[in-house]
Amino acid sequence: MIGRKSPLELCFQLAAMISGGLIIAVFLLMLYLAWPLLEGGEIIDLLRGEWQPTVGKYGIYPMLLGSMQISILAVCISLPLSLGSASVITVLAPRGLRPRLLGMVRLMAGVPTVVYGFVAIFLLVPFMREMITGGSGFSILTAALILALLIAPTMITLFISGLQNVPAPYSRAADALGARPIQRLLYVLLPQCLPAISAGIILGLGRAMGDTLISLMLAGNSIAVPESITEPGRSLTSHIALVIAADFSSMEFKTIFACALVLYLFTLLFVATLHLISSRVGKNLR
Repeated sequence: MIGRKSPLELCFQLAAMISGGLIIAVFLLMLYLAWPLLEGGEIIDLLRGEWQPTVGKYGIYPMLLGSMQISILAVCISLPLSLGSASVITVLAPRGLRPRLLGMVRLMAGVPTVVYGFVAIFLLVPFMREMITGGSGFSILTAALILALLIAPTMITLFISGLQNVPAPYSRAADALGARPIQRLLYVLLPQCLPAISAGIILGLGRAMGDTLISLMLAGNSIAVPESITEPGRSLTSHIALVIAADFSSMEFKTIFACALVLYLFTLLFVATLHLISSRVGKNLR
């Protein structure tokens, strides 16, 4: 009957409502558990203070700064590599080679994160120690380099999708004007898939911000505020992994919920930005 929803539609709506309710419940739970650190107007001290639990200072600023440095640097490194790879797979490579290159990208996405970390410890860390950073070799730059490889498959996949979704008449018009493949890519395809490129950057940034193992294994886990990318640092996610073994009733333990809240808000920001990009693209296509 018209206007009457089928049982399948009702199940989907119920699942969506449950998912939304769980997301809100998790946020409220984290807020409740982190409240002892937030009450009394101490949120500024929490976000800008140093981490010195022995003297009652539980600021997460070093971890927040470390997360932002590692994530942004990883995206900056991965962006040209991912965009170049997507361009080669979609436009520049011979047609017979494109499926094999795409298969390699999918294989990269299936490699466990810990494998990247172990390989970096035995190959990249000694190189960084001897040639670039000095010290132990564990640094923000070391973690960002491997994290760039980790997020590359996600970005490449989105870039390929954006390039393939450019209307075919655009490419045919460029070919009719005698454009070479590289000219068609630079002047026709890339300008048309800027929304997909933006979405890939945002999702890559979210993937980098939420990663734990690479930062935990390679960043050095220093609680000092990093002054450069060649120094060790600690991310929010690695801080959660390191502090979670503390006493549940301690203020030190409650900082992991404050870190989770910050990551949660970053996720909301990324999702809202993606929604804004999608809505603008939809308006342009109408």
